[in-house]
Amino acid sequence: MKKSILTLTAFLLSSALVSAQSPKTFTTVKEIPITSVKNQYRSGTCWDFATLGFLESEILRKTGKTYDLCEMFVVNKDYMDNATHYVRMHGYSQISEGGSCDDVIEVIRRHGICPEEAMPAPGSLTGDSLANFKVFFPELEREVSSIVWGEGKPELNRFTTEEQAPLRKKEPKPGWQENVQALINRYVGQCPDTFVFEGKTYTPKSFAENLGLNLDDYVSITSYTHHPFNEWFVIEAPYKWRLKPSFNIPIEQLMDAIDQALDAGYTVAWGGDVSGDFYRKESVAYLPDGVTPTQELRQQQWDNWTFTYDHVMLIFGKAIDEQGKPYYMVKNTWGTNYPYQGIWYMSRDYIALNTTYIFLNRNALSEKDCIISSVPCGW
Repeated sequence: MKKSILTLTAFLLSSALVSAQSPKTFTTVKEIPITSVKNQYRSGTCWDFATLGFLESEILRKTGKTYDLCEMFVVNKDYMDNATHYVRMHGYSQISEGGSCDDVIEVIRRHGICPEEAMPAPGSLTGDSLANFKVFFPELEREVSSIVWGEGKPELNRFTTEEQAPLRKKEPKPGWQENVQALINRYVGQCPDTFVFEGKTYTPKSFAENLGLNLDDYVSITSYTHHPFNEWFVIEAPYKWRLKPSFNIPIEQLMDAIDQALDAGYTVAWGGDVSGDFYRKESVAYLPDGVTPTQELRQQQWDNWTFTYDHVMLIFGKAIDEQGKPYYMVKNTWGTNYPYQGIWYMSRDYIALNTTYIFLNRNALSEKDCIISSVPCGW
């Protein structure tokens, strides 16, 4: 009897395990061509990988050509820009691995871009085949912080306390830019001045110009009630250090913008929260039964930090599950060792509740077809 019970228990446990690991079945409704899934590995660079994936899909849509743009080129330039911003702010800013879609656009605008093959593989100078910032970023943070604070960075972030004023250096260390740039180069590789691609010599800027992208086409849209609708504002999130604004509209209109873009053949970069109801082993995200996404719940969860801005991915299609519930097909940046080879299925309700902003081509919202009258479509 005891043996039978143990055998039955083992069977039930194994059946439950198989059931938990079995992926849901989805039927594709709309799918837009994208480039291959990449792996950000041990680096906080989802914003970089996802936005370059978005731009690669834009190039694919416009030209039919497939590019593999270099994430570490963007990291190199963006972290140097971030360090410069930190010093200009006298240390009252954030040194962070994180960022946003705006960072990638600004890097390409200012510095250009190169293909993956034009720089060393991420982390190759430190012995890893993939980007590993475990050693690199703490060292960078210490170096940049010391420029302003020396060895006495205060715990509290205040301008006026008498105790902290003497800690702040009267001027940054001479030559700090060269030291920071050398550190970045050592870990992620040095950006090329020129390179050969498909038999032609480019600079990063001339290569960017050759991609056929209009960087002014891209716009960020958000939805919160602590700022007026139909106006621009800078989302108050730690990784939005460039202080680029987003256009604020009601959540129903933001969701309509995603659908309209996808229906028109455009992908959408998505920034939002993946800390809750995001099932990594199953590669799905959906809200618990009984939870309805509303404008009020979005605001409440944003204000109490239940919902934060912690990830960026690429929405490239629509699907339905076995019950006919709508989902978005989302390209993640964590590699392919997942049930759907790096693709996530995120329910429409999940996206409605957990979106910080979307980033898309404004031409996806043309004047002729724009159903979101308050969004400045077709600029």
